[in-house]
Amino acid sequence: MMASVQVPVFAKFVDELRAIWAAQPDIESRMEAAKPSLERLVRDDDLKGLSAGWPSTEGGKNLLFYVDPDHGFAINAVVRVPGRRGRPHDHGAAWVLYGVLDGQESLERYDRVDDGSEPGHAEIRMSSVTTGTQGKVDLVPPHDIHAEQGGSVRSVAIIIRSQKLGGSNIQRGFDPVAKTYVERSGPSQIPYELTAG
Repeated sequence: MMASVQVPVFAKFVDELRAIWAAQPDIESRMEAAKPSLERLVRDDDLKGLSAGWPSTEGGKNLLFYVDPDHGFAINAVVRVPGRRGRPHDHGAAWVLYGVLDGQESLERYDRVDDGSEPGHAEIRMSSVTTGTQGKVDLVPPHDIHAEQGGSVRSVAIIIRSQKLGGSNIQRGFDPVAKTYVERSGPSQIPYELTAG
């Protein structure tokens, strides 16, 4: 899936990512090098205005803008309703850069405090919370447990993933009260053509 040429800032962003993936030797270096590019993208007010027309992704969905044919990275968006509460989860083996384009979101991070020896059982403890508005980008490494929490208004985020979710990349969803986890394939990927009108 390729980006539409009708949105030049996004096409430029894809070109920057492709150059980073070609130049950097490993996925961690690529994601760290991509962070400033995503910060510039999510500060773009024209893209923010365009996002006002994007559909909600509630119900376990992501908008899928682009999957790179050579390097495999994916670009998604999430559009959340006001006050949305996320549950702790990880993204399996995928690296994720999460950038707030509109609204406000908080990223909660969790530590696993049990030894992982009992299948289906997990004890987690919140270790930090960062709150972000337009332009804030967080890097989430593989298997890091986190949850995104919405603010009082609709929020939109752009996400770079080291790989398209689903398929063999199994994620975990955590219930901190029941002290359990479930394995799943991740959100539904909804192809969405990014156009300027």
